[in-house]
Amino acid sequence: MGATLGAMYRDHHRWLLGWLHKRLGNAFDAADLAQDAFMRILLKNDDFRVKEPRALLTTIAQGIVANLRRRQEIERSYLDALALMPEAHAPSPESRMIMLETLVALDRMLGVLPALTKEAFLLSQLEGLRQTEIAERLNISVPTVKRHIARALEQCCFWEEATA
Repeated sequence: MGATLGAMYRDHHRWLLGWLHKRLGNAFDAADLAQDAFMRILLKNDDFRVKEPRALLTTIAQGIVANLRRRQEIERSYLDALALMPEAHAPSPESRMIMLETLVALDRMLGVLPALTKEAFLLSQLEGLRQTEIAERLNISVPTVKRHIARALEQCCFWEEATA
């Protein structure tokens, strides 16, 4: 016998909030993520029946917490890079937000690729290495480098944020 989403929210929201608060140590983030968890369920289930609501909520919450931590890591790295820039070249707060959102989207998009594919692509795009240099650095053949880069480009071209 399954529960409706309303009953699930009523019966398990407080539990989920506590679960998230315990992991995050922050009541505000916990409240936001608890709402995100229920929103994800609402958006994905037209015919809602769940036999193990806490197991479902735990699985969803773990993914949301992982995404939050990854985003925080990206933001920290970005801010560290900005700190190295001369103040005169510092981007505006709006530009910073746009860049951070772009970096997070790129991370999601490339995160589904195998590590070697992602590394070959980043070496070509960020470091500007030639395919022969990438092949040498990764100890793979040039045709393999071409395949990895083509796969990454295909991922970039056909990525849909909704699939993240």
